[in-house]
Amino acid sequence: MGNEKIYQMDYSKVYHLLVNKAERKGRTREEVDQVIRWLTGYSQLDLEGMLERPVPYGDFFRNAPKLNENRRLIKGVVCGVRVEDIEEPLMQEIRYLDKLVDELARGKAMDKILR
Repeated sequence: MGNEKIYQMDYSKVYHLLVNKAERKGRTREEVDQVIRWLTGYSQLDLEGMLERPVPYGDFFRNAPKLNENRRLIKGVVCGVRVEDIEEPLMQEIRYLDKLVDELARGKAMDKILR
C-alpha cells in the first residue's frame, strides 16, 4: 500500500484496528488511548471527537498538538522496517504509534512503553 493511501485512510478505521489488536491480547482501549495521547498530545476529548468525523490519518499526525519529544527513543521493527531508519517523517510518526501498540499488545509495562 502506498504512503498516500495510508495518509488518506480514516483515522477512526485505523484506531479501531489498533484497539482490536490490543484487546485481542488482553489490553484495553483506555491503554491505547493513553499511548496515543502520550505520543501526539491530543486530549481524550480530541480523540473521541475525531472518531465522530472523518479525519485522514495523515492529518491526524500533521495536526497533532505536541508530538512527544521522547518518541525518538522508540526503536525496533514494525512491518519489517526499523522505525528509527524511516526517512519520511510522517510515515515515521505513524510507525511510532504502530510500534507502541505492538509493545502494548505484547504485554510490555506501560511505564516502559511511555519512555
